[in-house]
Amino acid sequence: MSTNLQAFVHTLRFEAQDTISVDLRPVAGGELPAFTPGSHIDLHLPNGLVRSYSLSNPSEERHRYVVGVLRDRASRGGSRCVHESLRVGMPITISEPRNHFALDESAAHTVLVAGGIGITPLLCMARRLKGQGRSFEMLYFARERKGAAFLEELQALGMPLHLHFDSEAGGPPDLRALLAQRQPDTGTHHYACGPTPMLDAFEKFCAELGHANAHVERFTPVEVKAADDARSNYTVELKRSGRFIEITPEKSLLDTLLDAGIQMDHSCCEGVCGSCETRVLEGIPDHRDSVLSPKEKASNKVMMVCVSGCKSERLVLDI
Repeated sequence: MSTNLQAFVHTLRFEAQDTISVDLRPVAGGELPAFTPGSHIDLHLPNGLVRSYSLSNPSEERHRYVVGVLRDRASRGGSRCVHESLRVGMPITISEPRNHFALDESAAHTVLVAGGIGITPLLCMARRLKGQGRSFEMLYFARERKGAAFLEELQALGMPLHLHFDSEAGGPPDLRALLAQRQPDTGTHHYACGPTPMLDAFEKFCAELGHANAHVERFTPVEVKAADDARSNYTVELKRSGRFIEITPEKSLLDTLLDAGIQMDHSCCEGVCGSCETRVLEGIPDHRDSVLSPKEKASNKVMMVCVSGCKSERLVLDI
């Protein structure tokens, strides 16, 4: 389980229409745990919700974490609470950084594709690549220029930057054509973060065009149905606790563990944040998350217990 940290809100800053950045500093001063580009942290909000947000500040910084938060019109209480309830000086519990969207700094070339608030992890990546003198470029899409957060900071980096604003261009970008400008190259890595339709198109076009190293981070889950060979009833052995728990169709694996008094990190309960990642010692999970790559799922070394199930009679977890 990750360790929670005690921080306070140092600065709230307007970044774009409906978007603010939150600068978090440690209550006791000193340094925060190091993080890598693509990382995110959980914020334990005043209304009791726990929400994950990507870190946008330079990964070399140890004195603060900065997240960008869009006020979502369909907010279930997370982004609305950040915008309406957080105040400068307010204490807040946060998690240590986690990274399921890691940047390959050895890539010959990197293409960053951002849609709206999806710019936050990619801004951190751009800063790192610029500092390392690596070859990279960015495609940044937004409905309107006034809604494009961190635009001045991106332009100041002096990188190849393709901007597209629907309101000025008369419609959405031709993502396939933009990706097709680059020939398939095993040394090039593509990263995308943004709304679900953009990410679905990104994955589809990268596959069609032969861009093998395509990485995405999602804010909302992809619906993954249970596998045909997934079991409705199975036994979970908690190796460190020495306990055996029966899982039935009435409750998710996570809810069953929580009801049994097992302390588990969790946040989204939708398989997108990675908070509940758990090491698998034996058995075959039925992966239904939107975090792990196909390769990671095939290895069956970890699973997201909030949404995933099991294909074997018994599952042994490192709990």
